[in-house]
Amino acid sequence: MKLQVGVKALVNKDGKYLFLRRNKDFKAGPQKWDIPGGRIEPDEPLEDALAREIAEETGLVLNSVDELLAAQDIFVEAKDLHVVRLTYIASAAGDVVISDEHDEYTWMTLDEIRAELHVDSYLKEVLERLQ
Repeated sequence: MKLQVGVKALVNKDGKYLFLRRNKDFKAGPQKWDIPGGRIEPDEPLEDALAREIAEETGLVLNSVDELLAAQDIFVEAKDLHVVRLTYIASAAGDVVISDEHDEYTWMTLDEIRAELHVDSYLKEVLERLQ
């Protein structure tokens, strides 16, 4: 089984968090809201990977990583893959310019995203842990 590590961030701005909607051309099925992030590269520190992924997906510059919220095991048996996903709360600066991986972005409160039907299942699990 192949092991990968992914980093994600709830980017906080004035009590709201940045959510991205996956472009249907990149993933089949319902378009789901998720947060910026992706896989780390070999020999890449976690924070560097998070900064790179946030910049690639949103155009924002990572200011700080404030807290590690969750570590999750994701097993994708069809691909013989085990992903360890680390989710942080972070802050970033700049204007959002989304990559072609996504077709929309929005800033929502935690309550607003909890009420949203189409949310990445692993993100939903993390949100349930937050008060």
